[in-house]
Amino acid sequence: MFQSLTKRERQVLDLLVAEEGISVTELGRMLQVSTVTVRSTLNALGDKGVIVRTWGGATPAFHTEILERQRTNQEKKALIAAAAAEMVCDGDAVMVEAGTTTSLIGRYLFGRRDVHVVTNSLLVVPYGRANPALKLTIVGGSFQAVTESLVGPLALAELEEFHVKLAFVGTDGFSVANGTTTHLVEGAEIVREMTRRAERTVLLADSSKYGRTGFARVLGLEEIAVVITDDALPQRAADEIRETGVELQIVGKETARAGGER
Repeated sequence: MFQSLTKRERQVLDLLVAEEGISVTELGRMLQVSTVTVRSTLNALGDKGVIVRTWGGATPAFHTEILERQRTNQEKKALIAAAAAEMVCDGDAVMVEAGTTTSLIGRYLFGRRDVHVVTNSLLVVPYGRANPALKLTIVGGSFQAVTESLVGPLALAELEEFHVKLAFVGTDGFSVANGTTTHLVEGAEIVREMTRRAERTVLLADSSKYGRTGFARVLGLEEIAVVITDDALPQRAADEIRETGVELQIVGKETARAGGER
């Protein structure tokens, strides 16, 4: 969703996040454009579901933490999500856990047929709406604004009803010693259940998350079939991961070289 924004739309959104309650007039002054242009941009953002219009201005439709994570390592996240989507074939059923990287998988499933996606992420919904060939099932549960996800007992119970080929999951931090970790316990429960319901689990994590440790442990690295990350991952870390027997896929400018080492 956020990747489809124009440069001006991103500028306006950034200002809305940085300065709560900023007016149309002030936006125009800071961007050096007319108020007519600002209102047109706000209308476009509203149509895309990114903001909610208010009297005299607008407010972001998403938690500011989501917006911050969306802006971090955008190119790397896109490459990782595209590589993950390549693992999905026509007719497959997959699960996609909530996250700013995992949700991008939907963006790269255009052209596939009869793909069923089960997810707890509301960030995946726009891709399902735009892609009629995608069968999208959103599990119920308690809404968690900080991750745009549905969690809790209801979500876990509904996940038990499915069996899929692949589960695509994310993490706040991972390492050989600590496995995958997260700051949100409710999210950890979702990942564990998706792993139980899938034939293979695929971890999507940019290299900045290697070595970080979150509050709650989620999975041991041995429970993951494939790790997809970017080419900024240190060689020592790559060697450690491969020594566990986990398949490591590295994307980016060094993808061809790394692919030969897998």
